[in-house]
Amino acid sequence: MNAAIGLSLIILFSLGVPIAISIVLASIIGIEFFSPLPLLLVPQQMFVGIDSFPLMAIPFFILAGNLMSAGGISRRLVDLAKSMVGGLQGGLAMTCVLTCMMFAAVSGSSVATTFAIGSILIPAMVKHDYPRPLAASIQASSAELGVLIPPSIPLILYGVSTDTSIGKLFIAGIGPGLLIGGALLLFLFLFCKKRGYGLRDREDRHDFMTAFKRAWAALLMPVVVIGGIYGGVFTPTEASAVAVVYALIVGGLVYRELPMAELFPIFRESVISTAAVMLIIAAAALFSFLISRSGLPGEVAAWVTQIFESPIAFLLAVNVMLLIVGMFIETSAAILVLAPIFTPIAIQYGIDPVHFGLIVVVNLALGMFTPPLGVNLFAACAVAKLSIDQLLPWLMRFVLVVLACLLAITYMPWISMGLVDLLY
Repeated sequence: MNAAIGLSLIILFSLGVPIAISIVLASIIGIEFFSPLPLLLVPQQMFVGIDSFPLMAIPFFILAGNLMSAGGISRRLVDLAKSMVGGLQGGLAMTCVLTCMMFAAVSGSSVATTFAIGSILIPAMVKHDYPRPLAASIQASSAELGVLIPPSIPLILYGVSTDTSIGKLFIAGIGPGLLIGGALLLFLFLFCKKRGYGLRDREDRHDFMTAFKRAWAALLMPVVVIGGIYGGVFTPTEASAVAVVYALIVGGLVYRELPMAELFPIFRESVISTAAVMLIIAAAALFSFLISRSGLPGEVAAWVTQIFESPIAFLLAVNVMLLIVGMFIETSAAILVLAPIFTPIAIQYGIDPVHFGLIVVVNLALGMFTPPLGVNLFAACAVAKLSIDQLLPWLMRFVLVVLACLLAITYMPWISMGLVDLLY
């Protein structure tokens, strides 16, 4: 049955069938023709997969991100970031990274970050004489911070699929997010100095106090959400609902840029995004059930422990595999299918599941801006009106920077676990 499902998946993927539909169809083929199991398992296991209280956080965080994006938050965060680093050569490029770090803490989605920030900063960078492909590459690589700095939808999916504390995963994501953001800032500062970009970045820059006064309400959102979780006021799922209420208050009452007429399109977009994610989760739950029933995870665990004697070799192999998977498979589906298989093996090697979760998510986040199927790459190209091949010569520099950070996160657990050990 495993071979039939795997072959069916490859054929369906090659035909361009959407991932969720491919997984369901491949599972049905495996059940109908190569298993005595009844087809009634298909809707049953799909429902079981989404019948989870923590998953309720996903639609709320998606909605909160869309509300914040439409409510004038992104522009104020850009002004604040520019007031902090805009005085440096290359400051506008660095503003993109810094803004993405801040917006990641209020949206939880890298694609939302790409559109919200890229629509402002890509044209601004082009106006300031940055090459358009470079501007799009900066945005695509910076937006991956949206899945690392909490709240993070991929971290929620990893926590649900492996029964790992979402609270610990959120706090563990702060260190890797700051590391990658800091590495990108340093690289852009040196790169712009060497190439002579960003000589006019000081123009149209607000002073810090003015920008801070305009953005303070937006900056309070991660404080309210994350502080509430670790203060024991509410759970991560309840925090997502709080984020929606806060976004409505800030966008509608504080900034007054969220009129009632815009709410329906925002709700509609959020429902569509949520439905797409939930369909992938349901399909992956069915797939994981069939794979688990076949005994494949145990066989993989036995094979891996025989081949790789040390945790170092195992983590290297996992990194290589996840990097390849992330280039072709949507992040949510990859997490839901692979995390339940590899996390128990990692635990056997003495690797903390929280640390391993960050390794998985950083790997797959890298796949979000690498060809051929990186969603951030497509989003940045859409905003910049470029083709992917025009970005590639510029993009590889940023891929190498994030790869170096990935190795540090993999083999220096304290980057992820330092705050977790301090708070728990």
